[in-house]
Amino acid sequence: MTLLERFIEYVKIPTSSDFASNSMPTTEKQFVLADKLASELREMGVVDAHRDDMCYVYAHLPATPGYEDKKRIGFIAHLDTSPDYPDSPVNPQIHEDYDGEDVILGHGRTLSVKDFPHLKSLKGRTLITTDGSTLLGADDKAGIAEIMHTIQRIIKEDIPHGSVSIAFTPDEECGTSADNFDIEKFGAELAYTVDGGSEGEIVYENFNAASASFEINGYNIHPGAAKNRMINAALVAMEINAMLPAGDTPRGTEGYEGFFHLTDMKGNVESAALNYLIRDHSAHNFDFRKETLSHIEKLINEKYGEGTAILTIKDSYRNMEEMIRPVFEVVENAKKAIVMTGLEPIHSPVRGGTDGARLSFMGLPTPNLGTGGYAFHGPYEHITVEGMELAAQIVLNIIRIYAE
Repeated sequence: MTLLERFIEYVKIPTSSDFASNSMPTTEKQFVLADKLASELREMGVVDAHRDDMCYVYAHLPATPGYEDKKRIGFIAHLDTSPDYPDSPVNPQIHEDYDGEDVILGHGRTLSVKDFPHLKSLKGRTLITTDGSTLLGADDKAGIAEIMHTIQRIIKEDIPHGSVSIAFTPDEECGTSADNFDIEKFGAELAYTVDGGSEGEIVYENFNAASASFEINGYNIHPGAAKNRMINAALVAMEINAMLPAGDTPRGTEGYEGFFHLTDMKGNVESAALNYLIRDHSAHNFDFRKETLSHIEKLINEKYGEGTAILTIKDSYRNMEEMIRPVFEVVENAKKAIVMTGLEPIHSPVRGGTDGARLSFMGLPTPNLGTGGYAFHGPYEHITVEGMELAAQIVLNIIRIYAE
């Protein structure tokens, strides 16, 4: 099976996770892809490949005889796709010898060079897009396909290697994929998530992340008798949001700049709610953002009465850089592998998080490799066959480097 064939098969299997679910995994449909991958690995000859009860797939390629003393490395990708956009039915569109110009997707949508200037650099490649009605699922089925393709090559071509661990995880998009990850079963000393953007990317800096919610309790009274008595919870919610820096939103920030992201809100006179994501690369600034929200809660309750605003903050993940720096060979070897493919390594702080962020703090240093994909989580998602092939070659090169 070719890399393209694998990718097309995988993206057609719906696997979106669900933020509102408390089950593990958050959606039953993730089991379908997990079982398929475990079965395919066993068919390749990876005898211990299996899916556990919580939808994690684990597998191991034992070291080639004589290579048992080499460092044990691993590769991880996630099964789920984002719940932000429909995941079914995915109808991939393949554009051979892409001309570098706008692409009519369908359903009133166009993948335009104006919005995505990098499209010009993909001219001549085989471009894969959506039909405009769903996401594509390259995040992270491209990573899955690239790992599977690499394992197939190693076995078929009898490429010498040290011990290689493989894992496919559920619910990465919900930020809970590391919750039940079995590091001991995985058995690697270091790992790479294959879950990034353009091919040649190596990322070891990510956001510090938390979620925050305000529960707002109003005091509803007849508006004719409301003077100095009514507390309109919906208006208080607007007041809370207005106390945050107007420019510190995803639209207004880039690079290392953090933000408050209002994800949803609801309310009436009686009650209201605000939900935010808090992000910052700097640990100091991250703590200050959380303190800002706590200060707003204090001010609101001083103004309207205790219990008017109830703030809940939940930490999600931290910047992995502090755990990667002491074992920076994991990055340097990835850079060597990228150069071996003829690419220049790309490093920029990821404005998000991956499995590797939490796994690094659990004792498994895990930077992130690019998959060749772009514009994740929506109908404009796209990738090229050539980008995926380069990303898979980088994975293979890393395995070869650690086998030296």
